[in-house]
Amino acid sequence: MPTIAFDNSYARDLPQHATPWQPAAPRAPSLLYWNAALAQELGLDTTALAAETLAAQFSGAQLPDGAQPVAQAYAGHQFGGFSPSLGDGRALLLGEVIDRRGQRRDIAFKGSGRTPFSRRGDGKAAVAPMLRELIIGEALQALGIPTTRALAVVATGEEVYRETTLPGAVLTRVAASHIRVGTFQYFAARGEYEQLKALADYTIARHYPAPAAAANPYLALLQGVCAAQAQLIAQWMHVGFIHGVMNTDNMTLSGESIDFGPCAFMDDYDPDTVFSSIDSQGRYAYGNQPWIAQWNLARLAETLLPLIAPDDPASAVPAATEIVEGFAQQYLQHWRVQGYRKLALPPQDGPGLLEDWLALLAAQAADHTLAWRYLADAVAGDAARLRTQFAAPAALDGWLASWRQQLAAGGLAPDEVAAALRAANPLYIPRNHLVEEALAAASDHGDMAPTRQLLAVLAQPFNERAGLERYTQPAPAALMTGYRTFCGT
Repeated sequence: MPTIAFDNSYARDLPQHATPWQPAAPRAPSLLYWNAALAQELGLDTTALAAETLAAQFSGAQLPDGAQPVAQAYAGHQFGGFSPSLGDGRALLLGEVIDRRGQRRDIAFKGSGRTPFSRRGDGKAAVAPMLRELIIGEALQALGIPTTRALAVVATGEEVYRETTLPGAVLTRVAASHIRVGTFQYFAARGEYEQLKALADYTIARHYPAPAAAANPYLALLQGVCAAQAQLIAQWMHVGFIHGVMNTDNMTLSGESIDFGPCAFMDDYDPDTVFSSIDSQGRYAYGNQPWIAQWNLARLAETLLPLIAPDDPASAVPAATEIVEGFAQQYLQHWRVQGYRKLALPPQDGPGLLEDWLALLAAQAADHTLAWRYLADAVAGDAARLRTQFAAPAALDGWLASWRQQLAAGGLAPDEVAAALRAANPLYIPRNHLVEEALAAASDHGDMAPTRQLLAVLAQPFNERAGLERYTQPAPAALMTGYRTFCGT
C-alpha cells in the first residue's frame, strides 16, 4: 500500500457537506501517467511501487490506507441558470495531505463512477478529457499560474459512451481544496445557515487565516477571494487561456484554476474567441472572463450576507457590493502590472502602450503568444520574426518606435531587456492542434508518447530549444476553422 499520511479534515469537520461513497472498481486498470515530481512534493512514499500497484490504488480498484472517499455537495449557476443540487457526480475526495511546504492539499478522483449526485450521468470519464486536464494543468503550473494538477491518469479497461464509444480513465487530481462558489450556494439556497457558517469558518481557517481576526471575518473572506480571483484571471488573460465554462461550481475559493473541460489557448488575438462546443452565445468568451468572474463573485457575496449581518442580511448589501465592485479595479491593477512586465516597462496608469499593443494585435489577427515573444528580438532592432505575425507589418512601426523610446528611458542595455522579455513571455503553450494530436494518439492507439513529449516541452515554456519549432507554431487556419472543445460528460 502507498504510504499516504491522510488527514481528512473536510470529511471530519463538515460531515453534512459530503456523502461517504466508494469508487467503482475498474475492470483492468493500467497506468497511463504518474506525476512522480508531484508525488514527491506531496510527500507520498511511492518510489518502491510497481506501475500495476499505482494503477490499482489510483483508479479505485483498491484504496490507499487512510483514504475516506466522499462525494462533495455543491450547487451552481451554469451558463447563468441556477441548479440547486449538482455535487460530485463523477468525483470523490479521497482525503487531504500536508505537503512538504506545510500546505494542505486535496487528493481526489475524477471519473470514478456514479455517486448520489450523478443524476442521469454514468460517473465515468474518458481517456482524452482526463489527459486534457493533465496537459492544461501542467502547462498552467509551468507558467506560474495557480492550478489544480494531475497526480495520475489510469485507463480503466472499460468503455464509456458519449457520441461514440471511448476508452475510460480515472484522473487523480490534486488541489488546494475543492471548495467552490457553488459549495456556498448549496447551503445558502437551502437556508441552512449553520452549515453555511461552518463552511465559511472552515474556508477561512484553511485558505484565509488573516480574516479570522478581522472585525467581520466573512466580509474579509469575500475580500480575500476577490483579490485571489483578480490576480488569477489577469494571469489567464495574459497567456491567452480560455477556461470555456466559468460556472460558479467551477470557481474555487482558493484562487486555483479548476475543471479543464472545454478549455483552450488562443492563437490569433481576438477577445471574442470561443472554443467551447456548449457556449453557443459566447458567454465565456476570452474577453468576457474578467466580468464573468465578477458576476460569480457577486453570487458568492449573496451567500455570505446572512453571515456578514445575521440580524439583518440586507444591511450587509452595501459593504458586500463595494467589495465585489472593487474587483474590477483590482483586476485592472493586476492586468496592468503583468502586462507592462511583459513589455519590460514599469506599470502605467490609464490607456497607453499596453492597450495600443493589444488593439494592434486584434486588428492584425496576430498570434498572441508569438507576437509577445518576438518583442525580445525587436529590442535590438531585429523585428523580422515579429513582423511575420502581422498582416500589414508597417502598422507596427509607430507602436515600436514609442515602445523603444520608453525602453531607452529605463537605461537598461538591450540584452538585459531582451532577457526580461523572454522571462515574461512564453514561447511554448498547449497549441490546440498538438493537444488534439496527443489526445487522439492516446485514446485511439494507446500511444502516450505524444502526450509525454508535449508535457516535456510545456514544462519549460520560456526556454527556447532547438528542434522544437513545431511546438511554437499555431495550427493552419483551415485546420482550426470551426474548432471546438468538449466537456467530456
